[in-house]
Amino acid sequence: MTSTLPTTPVARPTSSPVPAGIARRPWAALVVLVLAVVLLSVDGTVVALAVPALSADLAPTSTQLLWIGDVYSFAIAGFLVTMGGVADRFGRRRVLLVGTTAFGLTSLAAGLAPTPETLIAARALQGVAAATLMPSTLALIRALFPDAARRTRAVAIWAAGAYAGAAAGPAVGGLLLEHFWWGSVFLVNVPVVVLLLVGTVALVPESRDPHPGRLDLVSAGLSLLAVVPVVLAVKEAAVHGVTPLAAAALVVGVLAGVTFVRRQRALSRAGRAPLLDLALFRDPTVRGAVGSTLVAVLAFSGLLYFFSQYLQLVRGLGPLQAGLWELPLTAAAVAVIPFAGRAAARFGQGRVIGAGLAVSAAGMALLAVGESAAGYVVLAAALVLAGLGEGFAFTLSTDAVLSAVPADRAGAASAVSETAYELGVALGIGVLGSGLTLLYRSGLDGQPEEVRDSLAGALAHGSDEAVLLAQHAFVDAMQAVSLAAALLLSVAAVVAWRLIGRRRDEDVLDS
Repeated sequence: MTSTLPTTPVARPTSSPVPAGIARRPWAALVVLVLAVVLLSVDGTVVALAVPALSADLAPTSTQLLWIGDVYSFAIAGFLVTMGGVADRFGRRRVLLVGTTAFGLTSLAAGLAPTPETLIAARALQGVAAATLMPSTLALIRALFPDAARRTRAVAIWAAGAYAGAAAGPAVGGLLLEHFWWGSVFLVNVPVVVLLLVGTVALVPESRDPHPGRLDLVSAGLSLLAVVPVVLAVKEAAVHGVTPLAAAALVVGVLAGVTFVRRQRALSRAGRAPLLDLALFRDPTVRGAVGSTLVAVLAFSGLLYFFSQYLQLVRGLGPLQAGLWELPLTAAAVAVIPFAGRAAARFGQGRVIGAGLAVSAAGMALLAVGESAAGYVVLAAALVLAGLGEGFAFTLSTDAVLSAVPADRAGAASAVSETAYELGVALGIGVLGSGLTLLYRSGLDGQPEEVRDSLAGALAHGSDEAVLLAQHAFVDAMQAVSLAAALLLSVAAVVAWRLIGRRRDEDVLDS
């Protein structure tokens, strides 16, 4: 996903020349790139809806269930910076083709997985493949549309496609799950991948950084080690307390992160191209924007994860109806895209991002207190508020990051924003999901282990009385987690208001 209004000026050549025949059809190429991001967005939201069905079939533990939900985003977050650099160096179209092929193969493996362990492995590889697509598509748009005004429209369409995919995910998943088994939510990717490959070969030109420097493989490994172990530590501590595994993972992640930062600085001093240009983060606007993106997406993805289970396992809805009930969340995020730039021009980026995060916080708080309402109206209002705030905050936060980078590092720049996004997804499921599991289990002391392990397990193996207790425990946990997310969003709103600068009106309007 990305911003509606990137305003980075194109000050120098940024890519190899676009072939003349294809240069006349940039909007056709854009359709292909939007299809890629729609595919990833649908896949990111459809899996949460399949949790009850795959739980009944594969019988994963609560820990395995969390890994099925978030290992995809862990892998994307761990590899995005590396893949952005790879795309800049070896060709964005080439990386897009390789990544799309790998995404199709891993989707096939996930859909046919016979065990929870196999599904987790397939989802991890699917995330690695997906990490090649996001930076490549945005960087190719930058190359296809050197004119700022046309580029703005193109990226707005790209962003709308990403949000529309997220909005369509629950409905698509619900429709599939009404008629097929849970693996269909993965196998549906395969024909889309074939179409995407054909379109990329026919319409999308090659593009790369003309002076990329060597890819530092040590930095690539350190970036992965800095992300995954820290999230693993959080997950382990939330479910099992501060165990030796959690402590060891945290130490590994922190040491890798410190080493990664030092290596990037050393490479810059030596005149070599770092994998991640840390000079970006000297700008408080960039720091505030990256933090805002992470927190906004953390709350958004955590909400989708536990709300899908709530609708099906507590309210008793079918997958299709549950997907339709979730539509106000992402539909509201899509609806604000055309207005984000104008709002920033009038009030300033920081103020609009801060206000958006505050509105999302209000939505999460309303969800917590409104769950007991008899009808759907209060829940829908909470989802609309959360979606509206998310749309403003994420769109403009990403724009602030993209506007701060040189155009010839388009892939790496995209990776910075996408890493914050995917890390937010991973932490949303890992932290909020683990917190939900911990609170759920604590409310069922004395119950059999299959009831305490997960709500799906309680429905499958518990007595009527145990199921009722488990549902109440899940709702109590969901309300507490929603309030915690609201608090996080409120803090992030204050930080964004203070850190992210006010862009001049003409900078936004002229772009």
